[in-house]
Amino acid sequence: MAKKSRVARKKQAAANRKTVTAAQNVKKAPAVEAVKEETAAVKAAEEAEAAEAARKAAEEEAKAAEAARKAEEEAKASETARKAEEEAKKEENDRIFAQRLERHHDELRWLYMELYGNDDMFAELCDQMKRYYDERNDKLKTLDAEREAEGEWYRKRDMLGMMMYIDNFAGNIKGVQEKLPYLEKCNVNYVHLMPFLDSPKGRSDGGYAVADFRKVKPELGTMEDLSELAEKCHEKGISLCMDFVMNHTSEDHEWAVKARQGDGEYMSRYFFYADPSIPQEYEKTVPQVFPTTAPGNFTYLPELGHYVMTTFYPYQWDLNYRNPRVFNEMMYNFLYLANQGMDIIRIDAVPYIWKELGTNCRNLPQVHTIVRMMRMIGEIVCPGIVLLGEVVMEPDKVAPYFGTVEKPECHMLYNVTTMATTWNTVATRDIRLLRKQMDIVCALPREYTFLNYLRCHDDIGWGLDYDTLKTWGMEEVPHKKYLNDYFQGKTEGSVSRGELYNEDLVTGDARFCATTASMCGVESAGFEQDEQKMDQAITKDVMLHAYMFTQSGIPMLYSGDEIGQVNDYTYKDDPEKAPDSRYIHRGKFNWDLVDNIGNKESVQGKIFQALDKLEAIRRNEAVFNTDAEVYTKDYSDQSVLWIIRRAEGEELHAVFNFSDYPKTIWMPETAEYTDLLTGKKAEVTTVDLPGWGFFWMKKKL
Repeated sequence: MAKKSRVARKKQAAANRKTVTAAQNVKKAPAVEAVKEETAAVKAAEEAEAAEAARKAAEEEAKAAEAARKAEEEAKASETARKAEEEAKKEENDRIFAQRLERHHDELRWLYMELYGNDDMFAELCDQMKRYYDERNDKLKTLDAEREAEGEWYRKRDMLGMMMYIDNFAGNIKGVQEKLPYLEKCNVNYVHLMPFLDSPKGRSDGGYAVADFRKVKPELGTMEDLSELAEKCHEKGISLCMDFVMNHTSEDHEWAVKARQGDGEYMSRYFFYADPSIPQEYEKTVPQVFPTTAPGNFTYLPELGHYVMTTFYPYQWDLNYRNPRVFNEMMYNFLYLANQGMDIIRIDAVPYIWKELGTNCRNLPQVHTIVRMMRMIGEIVCPGIVLLGEVVMEPDKVAPYFGTVEKPECHMLYNVTTMATTWNTVATRDIRLLRKQMDIVCALPREYTFLNYLRCHDDIGWGLDYDTLKTWGMEEVPHKKYLNDYFQGKTEGSVSRGELYNEDLVTGDARFCATTASMCGVESAGFEQDEQKMDQAITKDVMLHAYMFTQSGIPMLYSGDEIGQVNDYTYKDDPEKAPDSRYIHRGKFNWDLVDNIGNKESVQGKIFQALDKLEAIRRNEAVFNTDAEVYTKDYSDQSVLWIIRRAEGEELHAVFNFSDYPKTIWMPETAEYTDLLTGKKAEVTTVDLPGWGFFWMKKKL
């Protein structure tokens, strides 16, 4: 019983365990299923998410592909448009060039064939003109178009120039760019950069012996620097001027080097003669430019056994413009430089560029043919530029270089004779010769534009009208000696200081060198520490500038004159400069003096502020228009110069006292005048002028 009971109990326990297990299994089954379901759901979600991501990726890929397709289509369209625009632009440029060429072609060809009779060379010239036109950048072409539309842009009454040596003024071309704000402060909108093309040291003639027309002196910068400066100047409304030396090259120029080696092609670009009799024939009729320092017009080359023409210095070889290759190549140089952004091209020594045996080799008709062709070439390729002719001759020989209204040559010419005669007037206190020459200039057509200046980089040659002076008892030789003695300060009462240049001890002939301020007495007054003399020196300096502003044409300052800079004698310490006294007025610009221009009590402040005031009046008054009627008025006092300007119903009376003594000036009639210096209006009968004083009185007509 007990045994059975134990068996039963075991069975019952086993059954219970099974029951419990079954129960547990019953409870566990839903949980497993839940996990399975959850796992499946997660998997399904993941699969759905992946599918959605794949769908989105496909969509993005499709969008990217569509965008790429559109971008490609747009790029193609843009490229097509760009090409079409370029083609249209090219067609327009070709049309403009063709139109300009057609305007001048017949005359240009006729003149070219008259000189050279060479169709092939003329065709090459036309092809190269097109090339340089195509290479001219868009900004310059736009400027050309604006200036063509405006016409005579350079004749505005606010035009004010300044000439400078790059190294003296600012070290190099980039330095000039940095100093543009100062030039703006000086009211300057026309900057003449003195010669900066590559030339050999010690044999450069101040840069006028050019060894490479397409290279800047390394110490001054590069052509890229020049182009950048021109662009920055144009942004500020400033024009750039440079010298183009047409008459000769340096003996270091590539052509001259090859000619010296006996290459006939390059020898033909100069004047070479093995037979000494030909140079001797030239010498019979050709004057010498520098009879003391560089006598004769030829230099013998023993290594070649030939003479070469050297009108100026032995290291400057005259170009033979009877050779069309010379003309063409020099025109290509001209266009290359114009394409760097130059606005005014100063043609150096214009009268000398054509040589003929048996003549004086000056002002020959062929010179005018060449200048006229140059004018037309400029109007075809770069019509925004201006030709400035350097013609150091008396007025009747200068005026022809303007050409005619129908066939113009130079746009502007230097008023050299008036400059020299001005200083003659300062020394003699006699305005008669100056007035006579001003009358000649004023009688010329008003379209003629002169560049007026008191001083420049060069010496003053006393090429005065001695036939007229003789009638007043002034003989040439003693009068030249008087002038040179006066301006050196050797004459009693003279306040000027300076030095002679190219003095001929046999004839006594010489030229003179000094700055404007030193000639007016600023240097001597400063040395003597005499305030009264300094005031009179400043008065004289300002009066002469006012007189220059009153003349018909464009005024040009020489860098340093605006701050009264005096002679620089340190040139004598430089062996390369010491023999050339012209460096006395080619000293470094004194930037320390600029700090004083705001000080009304300083010499610099008095001169700078006075000039600033005069320039503002000139800019704002119609009587200073370039097309104004200008003439001189006779006055009983030979030391008083009276200039009248008329424009737009107004009349300016500009009167200048060229003497040390005060004057009472009687006006032509009692009338209401506006004193342009003070702005006051009043009825005026007489005006008191101090020694070296002036007034600008304006009235309505």
